[in-house]
Amino acid sequence: MATLVITGCSSSDSKTGGATNANGLEKTDLLIGEYPGADAAPLFIAIERGFFKEQGLNVKTEAIQAPQAVLPKLANGSMDVVLGSYPTILFIQGSGQEKFKYIADSYQGAAGAFGVMVPKNSPIKKVADLKGKKIGVNATTGLGVLTMNPHLKIAGLDPKTDVQYVVVPTTNQLQSLEKGDVDAVWMTDPYVSEAKNKLGATMLLDTMSGPTESLPITGWAATEKWVSGNPKTLAAFQRAMAKAQNIAATDRSAVTKILPTFTQIPAATAATINLGNYPTTLSPQRIQRVADLMLEYGFIKQKIDVNSMIVASQG
Repeated sequence: MATLVITGCSSSDSKTGGATNANGLEKTDLLIGEYPGADAAPLFIAIERGFFKEQGLNVKTEAIQAPQAVLPKLANGSMDVVLGSYPTILFIQGSGQEKFKYIADSYQGAAGAFGVMVPKNSPIKKVADLKGKKIGVNATTGLGVLTMNPHLKIAGLDPKTDVQYVVVPTTNQLQSLEKGDVDAVWMTDPYVSEAKNKLGATMLLDTMSGPTESLPITGWAATEKWVSGNPKTLAAFQRAMAKAQNIAATDRSAVTKILPTFTQIPAATAATINLGNYPTTLSPQRIQRVADLMLEYGFIKQKIDVNSMIVASQG
């Protein structure tokens, strides 16, 4: 996908990684890895409205599929900050592949935006009916499986033996559901809305309800090395993102307006999809829920203290 460059300053200085800055930033040119979805809307609001420029930052974005794919870039400093699902970043942390710090929250689950979809006229009418069925997910160690497992357990099913999780790329989910390659698919909006409108599919289970209600979805992270080496740049990034996050949290129209500019979501769809929430504080208690679920269902082997990963905004 094409990258987007926003220029804030001009004169070159190799020691700061770009333009010189009166604020004494360690680095002014930043490459940000992001998902082209609603999660990243605050980033693009910040770019469009010049919030990074106000802080002396030049931001370039790169669309990614998952943080694992860009770990080498994060490790060598060629990518500065990444948007990652909380399960993904915590899995990387727990496995020792990289040491991350959370520097800003991005997206939180809300009713109707994340769920298990079944085809029109499916015989599957309740969660217990999923026994012996194939469920499409975008990753077997991702948010879909993590949020489904507690609901399967409540329905009396063993997630390890009673269902078969099948990896289906996000872009193939509608086709797989329509062709019957899988019996159900875990989706997020706008695919939830497309499945309803195009296939007559129904949501069997809202995976942001009950034990997983309002679960944190994605946040902004940077390596421990980057955070320790760029404290002023980090603070500038956090200030810019905080302004944009507040807008996203209080003005849906700002989100729906920006979505078609960096995703393939049409304006008409963006106006009607179910959106998650945009938290304005980075809460270790909320994110700890994700880490504890991951430990319970074997995604990680040892308990992670999320509080130790948080870098609070300095304002």
